[in-house]
Amino acid sequence: MAGNSQRRNRRTSNKKGMQVGSGGNRRRGLEGKGPTPPAADRKGHKKNRVANAQAKQAASRRPAPRRGGVKGTSEMVVGRNPVFEALRDGVPATTLYVQQYIDNDERVREAIQLAGERGGIHLMEAPRPELDRMTNGLNHQGLVLQVPPYEYAHPEDLTAAAYDNNEEPLIVALDGVTDPRNLGAIIRSVNAFGGHGVVVPERRAAGMTAGAWKSSAGTAARTPVSRVTNLTRALEGYQKAGITVVGLAADGEHTVEDLEALAGPVVVVIGSEGKGLGRLVGETCDYRVRISMPGGAESLNAGVAAGIVLYEVARRRA
Repeated sequence: MAGNSQRRNRRTSNKKGMQVGSGGNRRRGLEGKGPTPPAADRKGHKKNRVANAQAKQAASRRPAPRRGGVKGTSEMVVGRNPVFEALRDGVPATTLYVQQYIDNDERVREAIQLAGERGGIHLMEAPRPELDRMTNGLNHQGLVLQVPPYEYAHPEDLTAAAYDNNEEPLIVALDGVTDPRNLGAIIRSVNAFGGHGVVVPERRAAGMTAGAWKSSAGTAARTPVSRVTNLTRALEGYQKAGITVVGLAADGEHTVEDLEALAGPVVVVIGSEGKGLGRLVGETCDYRVRISMPGGAESLNAGVAAGIVLYEVARRRA
C-alpha cells in the first residue's frame, strides 16, 4: 500500500500546471519573410551606404529650381530713332504710342510697320500733352515705346538649367558694372560660349533695360539674368552647392590660362572697369585670376574681359 501511494504521488507531482503561452510568436517566427531585398536597400550593407552617399551628393549639387524671381520696372523708350532701333533689335514691348497728327516720315512708318509685323504690340494714338506727361517732358518726337518689366530668374534656376542638361554650371556674376551696354555684351558672350546665365546685384548695377536688350543682340531672350539683393550671399550659396567662384582682378594670384578650376563648375565674377571687385566680393572668391596683357594696358572693358575668360572656359571644356 505504501508503494502504491508513493507511485501516485510521483505521478501527481509530474503533472504540469498552467503555462504562459507564446501568443503565437513561435508560429509567426516560422513563417517566411518574403524575398531578400536588394543589397542597396538593406540597411548596413556596403551598397546601401554607397547609394545613400550618392543620393546626398546629388541633392547638394542639384538644387530644385525656384521659379519666379523679382521683376524689374517698366520702361519707356522715346524718340524716333531709339524706338525704331528697339523694335528692330527685338526689345520686348507691349505698346507703341504714336502722337496724333504726327509728321509721317520714314522712321515713323518703319516703326509702325515693325510693331505690326512683330505682333502682340498694341498701337495707340495719343495727343502730344499725354505723351509729354508719360515721358516727363522728354523729347519723344511723337513716338514712345513701352517696355514691360523684365522677369529676373532665381539664382538657383541657373544651376538647375545646367544640371538638367547634364552640364557643369558656367555663370557670370557682375560686381559694380553699371553700363547696360556692358551687361548686354556680357549676356551675348555668355550665350556664345555655352554659359547658363548672369547674376547682377540690385543696387549700383545695370539691370535689364532696353539698352541691355539691344546690346545683347537678341541673346537676352535665351540667357536668363538673376537679380540678387546681396551678391556676396549669392556667391556663398553657389559655393555651398559645390561651385567654384573665380574673381577677375588685375592683381590676381593666378592667370586665366593656368587655373585648372575653370574646367569645372564655376562662377566668374567681373568687377567694374574702374574699381574692380568690391572688398567683400573679392574675399569671398575661391581664386582671383588676372588676364595676361603683354601690351601693358591697365584694364579691359568688362564685356571684353568676360569674353576672354568665357572663351578659356569653353576651350577647356571642349
